[in-house]
Amino acid sequence: MNNKLGIGIVGLGRRGMALLESCILPREDVYVVAVCDLYEDRIIRTAEILKEAGKPEAKGVHDYREILQMEEVEAIIITSSWEEHVEIACASMYAGKYTAIEVGGAYSIDQCWQLVHTYEQTKTECMFLENCCFGREELLLLSMVRHNVFGELVHCQGGYLHDLREQIAYGKENRHYRLRNYIGRNCENYPTHELGPIANILDINRGNRMLTLVSVASKAAGMREYLQREKGVSYKEKDSYFAQGDIVTTVIQCARGETICLTLDTTLPRPYSRGLQVHGTKGMYMESNRSVFLDEKDNKFDLEWNKKWNNLEEYFAEYEHPVWRKYLDEGIRGGHDGMDWLTLAAFFKAAKERKPVPIDIYDAASWMSISCLSEESIAKGGMPVFIPDFTNGKWLVRTPWNVEG
Repeated sequence: MNNKLGIGIVGLGRRGMALLESCILPREDVYVVAVCDLYEDRIIRTAEILKEAGKPEAKGVHDYREILQMEEVEAIIITSSWEEHVEIACASMYAGKYTAIEVGGAYSIDQCWQLVHTYEQTKTECMFLENCCFGREELLLLSMVRHNVFGELVHCQGGYLHDLREQIAYGKENRHYRLRNYIGRNCENYPTHELGPIANILDINRGNRMLTLVSVASKAAGMREYLQREKGVSYKEKDSYFAQGDIVTTVIQCARGETICLTLDTTLPRPYSRGLQVHGTKGMYMESNRSVFLDEKDNKFDLEWNKKWNNLEEYFAEYEHPVWRKYLDEGIRGGHDGMDWLTLAAFFKAAKERKPVPIDIYDAASWMSISCLSEESIAKGGMPVFIPDFTNGKWLVRTPWNVEG
């Protein structure tokens, strides 16, 4: 297997297993050397899946440090709980392994600096697996922005708008880390699905940067009502207390003058959306109705815009991103409408060629920092909080984001 990339997977919960089955096992250029999880049943199930797929047996361990000592492991994929991401990523970089971290927010600014300093000391590449950066519509919008369709950009907004009440309520039964985070923290706990694509559109860390933020949180009522409905009105009050506000709104000011508005909405009934909007001097895009409104072209539909909903389809022919033109020809694979496949494909390509990853440690640190900074702002009643420059000035000279197909 010398021509294949040997990988280790740390964390075999829902996300780790999804990536394994949809994006790793179908590949012929990658093989799993070892897997790690605290729970033995997950390791056993992974062994069964590998066997069923006709793949070589992988070593199963409970301590990720054992994987880092294996010479045949060239790259590590971290899909463990949020709290463990930074520790494992730093250890992996020190071990010289190409490293990939699944998404989640940071618990302190110190964690973000740990990532940056570890990378700068080791020069080991570490990729943040923000799959929404590879979404078809997100890359279409990036292409449209680069073609100046929206003019000078002024404002972007987005959200993680996803009803997670069942997942959170049954966190103990399913051994899911979200439950303890919602009980103990009040913050924008999952900012990067919306922020990643927006950061690329606004050249964050590559000619632009985030300066300050303010965050406010609503009261926490959704989970308590859901738990009492699903587990009975006698459900212990102490077991239904949540610090996490139902709606968290975060506004970010950028160095070039743009603003970003992020919304976390995961504990009230609602349909899924990432709520992406892009506003510029020549027009705007709205994900909620998949529409593009352009000045001079669409003004006459001002009061009857519902007639133009879904007109986004008109723009793919001209502005489809090259990555997706190629992907559509080859055939979409993997989960999350194909985004997962593209994300891991980019990581594996970089690891095999020993080249820089497309979503790097400076992106990871700055995007992850929004969680702990929003927590601080909320605790201070919505006071402004400074966002560190994790590039230490490199944002002034770094080139705009690009990803190859």
